[in-house]
Amino acid sequence: MKKIVIITNHSYMLWRFHKELIMKLQEDNEIVIAFPFVGHEKDFKDLGIRCIETKLDRRSLNPVNDLKLKRSYERILRKERPDMVITYSIKCNIYAGLVCRKLKIPYYANVQGLGTPFQKPVLSQLVTEMYRKAMKDVEIVFFENEANAAMFRKKKIIPAARQIVLQGAGINTDYYKKQPYPQNERTHFLYVGRLMKEKGIDELFEAAKRLRREEDFILDIVGFFEESYKEEVREMEIARIVNFYGFQQDPRPYYKKADCVILPSYHEGMSNVLLEGASMGRPLITTDIPGCREAVIDKESGYLVQPKDSESAYQAMKRFIKLPTDQREQMGLRGRELMEQRFNKHNVVENTIKGLDL
Repeated sequence: MKKIVIITNHSYMLWRFHKELIMKLQEDNEIVIAFPFVGHEKDFKDLGIRCIETKLDRRSLNPVNDLKLKRSYERILRKERPDMVITYSIKCNIYAGLVCRKLKIPYYANVQGLGTPFQKPVLSQLVTEMYRKAMKDVEIVFFENEANAAMFRKKKIIPAARQIVLQGAGINTDYYKKQPYPQNERTHFLYVGRLMKEKGIDELFEAAKRLRREEDFILDIVGFFEESYKEEVREMEIARIVNFYGFQQDPRPYYKKADCVILPSYHEGMSNVLLEGASMGRPLITTDIPGCREAVIDKESGYLVQPKDSESAYQAMKRFIKLPTDQREQMGLRGRELMEQRFNKHNVVENTIKGLDL
C-alpha cells in the first residue's frame, strides 16, 4: 500500500469533481489530503481520509504569503514522507512541486486551465518560469484539454512525453441523469458559476439586456458574484431579466428546469458546468475556446459563440429562443450522447490511474 498525499487549493472543487478518483485510489492506497478547511473536509474524513489544513490565499500575489505556503508544504511532506504527491491548481502545482523536487518525492500535477495569470503578459512570463522550475522532475502532468498541453510544450515547460490529456474531470452520467425537457412558458437560460469578468459576465449581461427588449425570457443565475456586479444584478432582478439564486450545493434542480445552459467564458480547463448541463440533456451556448468547445457539437448540441463578443452571444440566444421545443430537445439529447461517449467519469478515472502507474 502506497501513501499518497493530495494537495489542492479548494476542498469544494476536489469533492465535487474528483471524489470518484479519490475513492478509487483509496481502495489500494493510504490517502492524505492537504487543503484549506472551507467546507468539505468532513466529507473526506467520513470516507476515512486524513485531512491536513493549509492556509492558502488563491488570489494573493504576496511573495511572503507564498513563501509561507511553500514552507508549510515542506513541513507536511517531511512529516508524511509519502510515496507520491498529486497536486491541483497553479500555486499547489508550483510550490508543492518545488518541495517535491527538493525532497525527491515523485509528484504528479494537474493543470485545470491556464487561468488569469497566463492572460497577462508580465505575470505570464513569471508563472512560466516558476512552472519550468517546479515541473523539472515531475512524473506526469495531466491536462484537461489539448490546447493547454500544447501551450506548455510551446513554452518549454514540459515535453509531450510527460503529458496526458484527459477529458476534463469527466462527468458522472448516473448522478447527472438525463431529464425530460421542460415545458416552460418562457425560455429559461441558466448560468452556473462565479459572476466574474473572466467568465464573460459583461458580455452575457449586455446580450441579455438587449435581447430582453425583443423577447420574453429569464436568465437564472446560480453562484457567487464579485462585489462589482452586486448593483447590476439587483437592477436586472428588478427588471425581471434575472433570477439570482446564489450559491447552491446541488445545481441539478436548476439544470432540470433550464431550457439552455450558457457560459461565455474567456478561458477554461474543461468546463464542468457544460458537462453537467449536457449530461442532463440541456443544450449549451458557450464560447469557441479550449475547455468549452469540446463539450459542444456546434449547431447540433448547442451553439458556439466568439469570446468577449456580446453581439455573438446575443445572436445565439435569439436564435435559440426561436427554436421549437422538439428541436431544443433533440439538441439536448445529442449533448447527452456526447457525454456518454467521450466524457464518462469512469473512463477518466481509469485513464488517470493508468497515468499514475498504479
